[in-house]
Amino acid sequence: MIYEASKYSFNPPPLVSRAHKILIKPSVSYPYSYPYSTSREMLGLIIERIKQISDADIIILEGAANGESVYPIYKSLGYDFPRVLMIDVKDCIWVEIENPLPHPFAIATFWVPNVVLSCDFLISVSPLRIVGNQGFFSIRNLLSLLPVSKYKKGSSAGWGSLEEFGWDKVFADLYFTLPFDLAVIDGRKKFVASDESFKGKTDSLGKIFEGDPYEIDREAAALTGVDQQYLDIIKTGKAELDI
Repeated sequence: MIYEASKYSFNPPPLVSRAHKILIKPSVSYPYSYPYSTSREMLGLIIERIKQISDADIIILEGAANGESVYPIYKSLGYDFPRVLMIDVKDCIWVEIENPLPHPFAIATFWVPNVVLSCDFLISVSPLRIVGNQGFFSIRNLLSLLPVSKYKKGSSAGWGSLEEFGWDKVFADLYFTLPFDLAVIDGRKKFVASDESFKGKTDSLGKIFEGDPYEIDREAAALTGVDQQYLDIIKTGKAELDI
């Protein structure tokens, strides 16, 4: 659903009250503040509302794109939430999990942190960022759950070894392999850049998107007019799985 930001209040779904471990995946792979990265304000709101209805352990998990420690980024963005466990992807034990699609689009298995599998409820919280007419929304946010050391290309940082498969196919496979329960896109502001130089323009949008990652990515893409081919690929996968 799309909400007016001025009226938005995160209301956790009933499943949250029964969860033992809740994982929140922000978008903070780079040391840049909102609207490039997930805002501390939005993350704080979600954590506060979860704590009002649940005694579950809350875990924040992210990995730095350069493969180094993500903790300095957490600190620079003010991620200092009490009774919340902050974890770095590179410090986790990684397990190889299978793509449930009968015919994967690009990747048959992914290496992911084992903590993801131990959590009862998974939430993606991302900003509304557009780079080169491509929206970096909730499903693309899942990419930095993959360990850089497994997916970098040569000496370069990031997840470049996956590029040869086609990013849209990779994102579609991630959607099915890491089934997040809920996603929030913070569209109070919109960050738009022509390339990945981290320099861009910030505009006010005043919207919050909340729901299934596929559904809200589709809504955000329609509202902003960006081309998201991975959404069409996901639609094909859904038909194959009959969901």
